[in-house]
Amino acid sequence: MSVQDDLTTVQRALDDLYRSVGRLEQQIGGGLEMRRVRTDADHLRESVALLREAAPGLKAPRRPDLVSIPDTPYDSSLWTDSDDEGLGARDRHAP
Repeated sequence: MSVQDDLTTVQRALDDLYRSVGRLEQQIGGGLEMRRVRTDADHLRESVALLREAAPGLKAPRRPDLVSIPDTPYDSSLWTDSDDEGLGARDRHAP
């Protein structure tokens, strides 16, 4: 079973629980204990919604923005003070 299937199963079970809590509340009233059960059921639904948002593999991974590199040659002044790797500076001799 995939994560998506498991989360859907949990969501259905919580929906059933929520409906059952509503029916039970109509039958026995809304005392302190019933409010606790209702609040707990609400917290579970919120937690599963957050888990669904944060679960890996459910959303397509965000691709990094592409950077276009021009085909035109770079300005040679960019390398005036640079060393050639392994050869040293341009105005000095290699050892």
